[in-house]
Amino acid sequence: MPELRIHQEKVTEQAAQQLIALCPFSAISYEEKELRISSACKMCRMCVRKGPEGVVEYINDEPAPTVCKEDWKGIAVFADSSEGRVHPVTFELIGKAKELAKVTNHPVCAVLITDDASGKTEDLLRSGVDKVFVYEDPMFRFFSNTTYANAFADFIEKEHPSSVLVGATNVGRSLAPRIACRFRTGLTADCTALEMKPNTDLVQIRPAFGGNIMAQIISTKTRPQFATVRYKVFSAPALQEDPSGEVVSMKVDPAWEDKRIRVEDFILKPAAEDISEAEVIVAVGRGLKSKADIDLARELAELMGAKLACTRPLVEAGWLDASHQIGLSGKTVKPKLIFTFGISGAVQFAAGMKSSDCIIAVNTDPEAPIFSIAQYNVIGDLYEILPEMISMVKEAKHV
Repeated sequence: MPELRIHQEKVTEQAAQQLIALCPFSAISYEEKELRISSACKMCRMCVRKGPEGVVEYINDEPAPTVCKEDWKGIAVFADSSEGRVHPVTFELIGKAKELAKVTNHPVCAVLITDDASGKTEDLLRSGVDKVFVYEDPMFRFFSNTTYANAFADFIEKEHPSSVLVGATNVGRSLAPRIACRFRTGLTADCTALEMKPNTDLVQIRPAFGGNIMAQIISTKTRPQFATVRYKVFSAPALQEDPSGEVVSMKVDPAWEDKRIRVEDFILKPAAEDISEAEVIVAVGRGLKSKADIDLARELAELMGAKLACTRPLVEAGWLDASHQIGLSGKTVKPKLIFTFGISGAVQFAAGMKSSDCIIAVNTDPEAPIFSIAQYNVIGDLYEILPEMISMVKEAKHV
């Protein structure tokens, strides 16, 4: 079991204070001349690499895992179809998988676990996959973690995909970690970018340490490699009129069904406003001075037929509810046009909207990070620019 071992005989007051300042998780304390590491430690080993030499030592008695990468080939995409249709994020992941597969010249496949595959396999083939592996049985009518995991594990054991991409849906977020745990391999959640190395190592990129860095995570010693990606991060491929892929029907074992839990039925919640599907968005941030000022942005949004969105601080302040939030802890959007007013563009927010076709940013700070990703930058006060835009739109629409 990996552990951090403290050599108390080497601990000095100066060394302790240096280590406390180094730890990004505030897991190190110094009391009664004894250095302690609490359960808040995430084993980042910053104290070992950057701390006073010899004070903290990383001990790992477990043998290093080894894998023959040549035995693992291809990129598999989980086809989320829990609500009677293939979720759109699946096609976005297929598009990205095809791009990544060009580096290694490996095939791309989709894994469909369902009670009724009719129509779904055709859609997946038209997206350009080489194969669709289908597990079809009444036991898959409702999502069950264990039941689905048994089928997915069977696919991995038989086909040995090098990488597995899963949409960060409710189903995907529940299923992916369970499978990764079974195969004792890595999983990176909510990736914002993916790259492929010629040796089949998947570079999984996502914000870390509160969005202060973009971490590049690589599973060099295990396979398969798992990554989950949110809806609207990547682009779906153009559909093929005459697809050349094939459908492979997989044998289903009745013993896979988890009979400890039986789902009788599920009822969909009434459809709520979803900014993920919006083609035009007006987003506001910390630059707003009061809750009442949201009405300015709302008026512009209504005039343009756009959706109103915001950053996390406005949700935390209670000015708008969480369904309007863009960012890592909110929604990922990819509109044709997005206006941002009073938003600095921190990486947490930018990760949720940087793929938009056109970004128009308004901010008083010429050094605001949002300007580095926007196509059109307006340096100015939103309280001057918003009313002017509203007047211009009203004039154009003769309102």
